[in-house]
Amino acid sequence: MKKLAKYFFQGLLYVVPLAVTLYVIVFAFLWLDGLLRDLSIFQRAPFVDFNFPGLGLLAILIIITFIGFIGQKLITSPIENRFERGLKKAPLIKVIYSAVKDLLSAFVGKERKFEKPVLVTLDEAGVMQRFGFITATELKSLGIHDKIAVYLPSSYGILGELYVVPAKHVQLIDAHPADVMKFIVSGGVAKIK
Repeated sequence: MKKLAKYFFQGLLYVVPLAVTLYVIVFAFLWLDGLLRDLSIFQRAPFVDFNFPGLGLLAILIIITFIGFIGQKLITSPIENRFERGLKKAPLIKVIYSAVKDLLSAFVGKERKFEKPVLVTLDEAGVMQRFGFITATELKSLGIHDKIAVYLPSSYGILGELYVVPAKHVQLIDAHPADVMKFIVSGGVAKIK
């Protein structure tokens, strides 16, 4: 009898999360879809012929995308351009702003930089190592040869340090960059898939 109860509870552990997830997805779809489909305009001709499941959700996605496009073109870009022109008049503020902007775009922007996770050996004996990300493989413009730049994020924060190390002290890691960053920032308690 104990084994049957054990199997039952084990089955619950498999079925309940799946059932709840499916229920939430279906409920969210029906609710979002019904926001526009239930409007009176879709109950009259000629729109009544186009009142099919998914129409409301599709319309919401198109409207939100259009609002984002218009907002980018009419609001964000002009304000950002004026702001950056104003920064040229304040050089110290421009340096801080551009450094923070570059750091954030390295994490979430179009030009993500943290795509090559590595393990860096910090001492000659090979005892101390840290996780990091290659940020530059060529430093010749700085007069530095045979070394690369590696960013080593800190745990439980957004700060880190930039190290210039010999390439032979850097070992590429075969893991997704986001998983490695999560592992570092969590202090090593997050699981890497």
